[in-house]
Amino acid sequence: MANKVNDHPPPETETPGVAAAFPYDRMTVERFREAFPRARWNDEHKAWFVPGKTAERRVDRWLAREAEQVGVYADIKGRDAYEFDPIASPYLEVADDMRIRTPYSRTVLAALRKIPWSHWDDDLRAWRIPFRSYEELQQRWQIIEAAARRNEPEERKRRREAERNSPEQRLARLRSAEQRRRRYPLAVEDELPPIDRPVTTKQYGIVVFTEFAGELADDSTLVTFYPHSVSDGFSYIWGTWRTATLSELVATWPARQDPEPKDFSRGWWRPTLSELREARHKARSLERRRQVRSPAVDT
Repeated sequence: MANKVNDHPPPETETPGVAAAFPYDRMTVERFREAFPRARWNDEHKAWFVPGKTAERRVDRWLAREAEQVGVYADIKGRDAYEFDPIASPYLEVADDMRIRTPYSRTVLAALRKIPWSHWDDDLRAWRIPFRSYEELQQRWQIIEAAARRNEPEERKRRREAERNSPEQRLARLRSAEQRRRRYPLAVEDELPPIDRPVTTKQYGIVVFTEFAGELADDSTLVTFYPHSVSDGFSYIWGTWRTATLSELVATWPARQDPEPKDFSRGWWRPTLSELREARHKARSLERRRQVRSPAVDT
């Protein structure tokens, strides 16, 4: 493809003009010589010099026409490649270009965006790709089609049904139910966390303990949900907890040092600065969402 080198004449002449260079192709050279009969080859700069005060504008127009012709030729070549080795798929429609419609998939989007000249057509609700990019599409089609099939509604429903009865899903439901009980095992023989002050727990992040009821925690629950509490031989009682408020998190000073192994083994410790920052960020986001859902009413 041709390209303009500069708008200055070669050093051996003061004649105004522009230099243009392009990879050698006999037909391109013939078209160039026909368009610019006064052009002369400069061996030192490996470029064609076109003299004249309007040379730059004329060369720019010629370059634009050449680019268009190259695109047309590439589209013809790409269509020939498609007809010789077509992609047969319900996700691909062929018209004056190629149009792709698939269920939503981030994998599909990432692959299509890497294909030159691909673009989304909002009216057609499809990705459009010119035939000049057929080779690029063909290289990525296996990934695109596999991702599209995975995201078909029936396939997603089938996966959800399969996962619903899996051991992992059953355990996840049990964990969620346990978290909703807002309780946490605390060793009777060890130090208890402070009441009404934020502390970090191994399972639930930063919480505030409100009560120690004295009810003994059963071993089966500890083994399933709190494995840190079954290796030290202590007896455990349940402590009731709630989520820390933003004001409590802001007022809490971070620990001077990171938690030690004994803190991890008992399941709670004073929050670190990084833990407080993350918890404050989440609390602020939650507060903003609540304000949006329940705006103040002027009276």
